[in-house]
Amino acid sequence: MSSNLEVRLNLASAGFTLNVDLTLPGRGVTALYGPSGSGKTTCLRCIAGLQNAPGGYVRMNGEVWQDAANAVFVPAHKRALGYVFQEASLFAHLNVEGNLRFGFKRIAERERRITLEQATALLGIDHLLQRSPDTLSGGERQRVGIARALLTSPRLLLMDEPLAALDAQRKSEILPYLERLHDELDIPIIYVSHAQDEVARLADHLVLLSAGKALASGPIGETLARLDLPLAMGDDAGVVIAGSVLAYDAAYQLITVGLPGSELSIRVAHSALLPGKPLRLKVQARDVSLSLQPDAQSSILNRLPVTVLEEIAADNTAHVLVRIDADGTALLARITRYSRDQLQLQPGQRLWAQIKSVALLA
Repeated sequence: MSSNLEVRLNLASAGFTLNVDLTLPGRGVTALYGPSGSGKTTCLRCIAGLQNAPGGYVRMNGEVWQDAANAVFVPAHKRALGYVFQEASLFAHLNVEGNLRFGFKRIAERERRITLEQATALLGIDHLLQRSPDTLSGGERQRVGIARALLTSPRLLLMDEPLAALDAQRKSEILPYLERLHDELDIPIIYVSHAQDEVARLADHLVLLSAGKALASGPIGETLARLDLPLAMGDDAGVVIAGSVLAYDAAYQLITVGLPGSELSIRVAHSALLPGKPLRLKVQARDVSLSLQPDAQSSILNRLPVTVLEEIAADNTAHVLVRIDADGTALLARITRYSRDQLQLQPGQRLWAQIKSVALLA
């Protein structure tokens, strides 16, 4: 049985057409990313069975939920999935525990894969069980909503911009709990967002949607590093690196993070972390400079030997974008055309990448 999610949709409405053909991983977090109106939520609703796409096909880990060619359409309430909306929409007449048990009691005991205790511990809401929904903060309400979805023991969890209604502080509070779902549960998640920082922090696989079409679908590290996508043109263009802690320098409070499948590493200012801990790093294109020689006298902490792969014009006439390879890890560098000419850049050229800043996505 294939372990993936297959989605083929062709849905036309007034002024908009969704036309996608996707095969997504059956584990980890897949982000549907794109601007408002790109079709993210419509795609999610079709996967959930909340919207019927004529001619559509949806199969989750071998189980067909929709096959229009054979008149198959499993209604939403019979699909083994959980759905988290932008607003938690808790039942006002029930306390938190009552809201959680509402869906939980509808699942046959033999089919329950997540207990009430597990869900409340994962989302940090044990102390809220007797509270009324109207006494909760926005972040607390959303965590209760996520726990309620988990208690249906879904084979797939759909999340439609769950942080969109929260302010920056509440978002920062809830993101660690979303990371715990990723790390501790073997439930694939489809996560809709138009916020690149959320996607970079949570997603393993990225689908870039625009005007109802999938411009790209692939592992997040590879997809963010592509120069043929509009992602490379924004001010926050950069790559995500999935590394792991190698060592900690207590004297300077620096952790050394190894690049995947390589002996190269990056140092980041941070408190102590245990060796072997997986970490995500974000390296912005604007924070990468290029040099023909390693400058040991520079204050820049990280200098990596790299190979030039390709170059394109940036979104203004003064800059270019360069994709480089650091022993298997793709990086982007945004530099001036003047610097490009001084370095005489060309594909295959060996030089040094100087990384001025590294963000730890955790």
